[in-house]
Amino acid sequence: MADKIRVFIADDEPGMRMILSKIVEREDGFEVCGEADNGPELIRQFEMLHPDVCFLDVEMPGLTGLECAKLIQDMEPRTSLIFATAHDDYMAQAFEVYAFDYLVKPFKLDRVRHTLQRILQVKGESREMDRKQVPQRGQRTQTGRIMLRHKDGVNFVSEKDILLIQRENRATVLYATEGRRFETSDSLGEIEARLDPTHFFRCHKSYIINLDAIDTITPYGRWTYVVHLLGTKQDALITHDKYEELEQMFS
Repeated sequence: MADKIRVFIADDEPGMRMILSKIVEREDGFEVCGEADNGPELIRQFEMLHPDVCFLDVEMPGLTGLECAKLIQDMEPRTSLIFATAHDDYMAQAFEVYAFDYLVKPFKLDRVRHTLQRILQVKGESREMDRKQVPQRGQRTQTGRIMLRHKDGVNFVSEKDILLIQRENRATVLYATEGRRFETSDSLGEIEARLDPTHFFRCHKSYIINLDAIDTITPYGRWTYVVHLLGTKQDALITHDKYEELEQMFS
């Protein structure tokens, strides 16, 4: 893999940050890009560095790991969040914010390495999908369009051309056919309310997908999957509950 997966470590214990840093640096394909000993510092650095993976302790000064996870999800939902904590009673809350894994201290070296290898596999498959040529969808339609508001005015986009809507860097971004990308000040919920529910599906708190554009779905973490879409190199996350709902819709 040409580009290494960038890892950020947030823990208020210097010894734990050192241990995790050594484990990460010894794994091929990974590098540590930053560290923080409190929640606000983690968020400040995350906004600058945009790491691919983030190790989080639950109980940190300023902001808890769970509070940080929610902010990170809004900025970059594709970041793999790994909770490394001595408190096992936060596990359910961690997976509510779509954690990739939850490690309870003291954990074994092999347990961390196994998690990193799963991340390497998932992100490697995602990058391979990005390199493949994607087929184009049908012709644009002039009916059923929605209006997107932004700072420079508005755009009108046909629903049939919309492939994916997602939260990205605290904005709502719409990806359409022909490689088009639109950023809007409208919330994901506001756009969802204007879309035809028979063709669009809220698969994750940060994603809405066009059901007609689904190509494949592959595992990602313990309770999440990746939805690969036709007509775009962008993909989406879908939770386990939503995956089961999708199965029922297509059965």
